[in-house]
Amino acid sequence: MFSVRVERIAAGGAGIAAHEGKRIFVELTAPGDLVRCQIKKDHKTWAEAEIVEILEASPQRVKPVCPLYGRCGGCTFQHLDYEAQIEAKTAILKETFSRIGGIDQNKIRLRKAESFEYRNRMQFHKTASNHPGLKERKSSRLVVIDDCPIADSGIRKALREGRILPPPGKERFTVFSSRKTFLCEGGTEQGRVSVLDKELAMDVRVFFQSNVAMLELLIEDLIAAASKADSTLPLADIYCGVGTFASFLSGELQSNSGFSEIDLVEENKTALALARENMPPDKKVNYYAISDTDWSKTQKKGRTWGFMVLDPPRKGLSLGIREFLVRNGPEFVAYVSCDPATLARDSRALLEGGYTLKELTMYDFYPQTAHIESLAIFSRGKQ
Repeated sequence: MFSVRVERIAAGGAGIAAHEGKRIFVELTAPGDLVRCQIKKDHKTWAEAEIVEILEASPQRVKPVCPLYGRCGGCTFQHLDYEAQIEAKTAILKETFSRIGGIDQNKIRLRKAESFEYRNRMQFHKTASNHPGLKERKSSRLVVIDDCPIADSGIRKALREGRILPPPGKERFTVFSSRKTFLCEGGTEQGRVSVLDKELAMDVRVFFQSNVAMLELLIEDLIAAASKADSTLPLADIYCGVGTFASFLSGELQSNSGFSEIDLVEENKTALALARENMPPDKKVNYYAISDTDWSKTQKKGRTWGFMVLDPPRKGLSLGIREFLVRNGPEFVAYVSCDPATLARDSRALLEGGYTLKELTMYDFYPQTAHIESLAIFSRGKQ
């Protein structure tokens, strides 16, 4: 055992310290903590350790709200005060852009969230007692969940009352709650959710953003970015899901009546069917139930777009779509990301291909966790 002073928070949420020439990653620590710890996994230049004793607590450390914190793997930051969480995430995003993308992005805009009762969409596992559960930290074991302070109030109430039950034959299932909408696999699975006073069709079994309040801020920022684009040209929404972004960008810009044509690209056919319901009936919409790379191969040479939204999964953009953007991308691109590392990688490719990074915004979609969501706005030309 040995003692170290924690310097900062790493991607993933562990604290970083130094000992005998090695970087030491210690989970559940705060910057400024002096801790006695022991090695769990030793590597050549770094090691993973666990706390044995907190010798001096950081002023950024707070008492976790949830009694399961440290055992349940859902949260990683409940021991940090909220401003410390924001500071850590901003630093991680900035460092990732520098290390992976070779981009010194000193100015990062922040969009903060309610720190509890924010999560509208949650995935639970079926426990041995047939109750909803979450995985334990660093384990495949499950812990029974009968309340969750980060969950939307509707989910919390249903958990407390025992109304959330695993559907037959499902080891993992999804629940969604927002305002008057409550959906659960095995029960009511399709419905409509209110976003910025618009009703969107959704299915609990397909992806939808898990923090509706932050989604509304993101949509407002996308509308502002798209208002600078040429709306006489088409809009493209790649990885469109149920068409959330395009449904707002299609005809609700303050400065014009919306884009002339819309391309929606989504491999999940169930999600794309819902996108059809969410599109305005007076717009020409092209639906592509194919991958981003396959879509790029269908586009005729010389076709251009006024604005393109990219919202890829954690693995980021495929090589095919990156190369397509460099060759034939629009003047304005909005990249919604759930992983700083792949965003930094893809940003580097776009910058090398002639784009300029105009703005980077971090959205705290998931307080109490180390997850980072962000929006990068790119332009080419003189804009």
